[in-house]
Amino acid sequence: MDLIHHETQQGQLCAQHCLNTLLQCPVFDAISLSEIAQQLDDQERCQMSKGNPDDYQKFLSQPSINMDDSGFFSVQVIMKALEVYGLSAKHWAHPDLKTARNNPTENFNALICNLNEHWFTIRKLGLQWFTIDSCKSGPLHVSETYLEIYLKQLEHEGYTIFVVLGDLPHCPAHDQLLLNPVDPRLVPSTTSAKSHKQRSRSLRYETCVNADNMLYYMLYCYVMYWVLWQ
Repeated sequence: MDLIHHETQQGQLCAQHCLNTLLQCPVFDAISLSEIAQQLDDQERCQMSKGNPDDYQKFLSQPSINMDDSGFFSVQVIMKALEVYGLSAKHWAHPDLKTARNNPTENFNALICNLNEHWFTIRKLGLQWFTIDSCKSGPLHVSETYLEIYLKQLEHEGYTIFVVLGDLPHCPAHDQLLLNPVDPRLVPSTTSAKSHKQRSRSLRYETCVNADNMLYYMLYCYVMYWVLWQ
């Protein structure tokens, strides 16, 4: 598990983390993704300039839809970033994937998922599947028998799922896990915790608790303890 590239959430840079964990190498940063976003902005600006002048002026007055100062990057930026490595992505429900969806463990090698602007990766390394999410402390093993159920669960929770198409770059973790698969009994898994949505929500809450409000949080815990146990 130590060889699997995992990144810890920084700001709103989950798109960056998702791409890097997908590619299993820290190849993208905020600067390189901002450059892609700027290229998209320029293309959109050029296209809008050919239309109604009022619409064009309104477009110019609005902030970019491809990035912002928080570290957010749009799905269009992610798709363009994938093209750099000869990859593409199709929505899970795309008609072209209808047959392949019946056996995701054999027909796919990686997926990227999004909910409320948070992105994470599900990737096959060796012969095993892993959820690699910057809001988690490390990769989570996903068994082959559970993968299809897990994807349906994510859909039910409102996640948008994209199937990554093309040949992923070579990575040491893949080779190592081919030779030495992890023992599912000894590593964290998606089946050993709450739903992905619940875990993400819990971690975001825990991250937001800082020194300024810790006293109030402790007081809340004390009150809840008193109500429940007295």
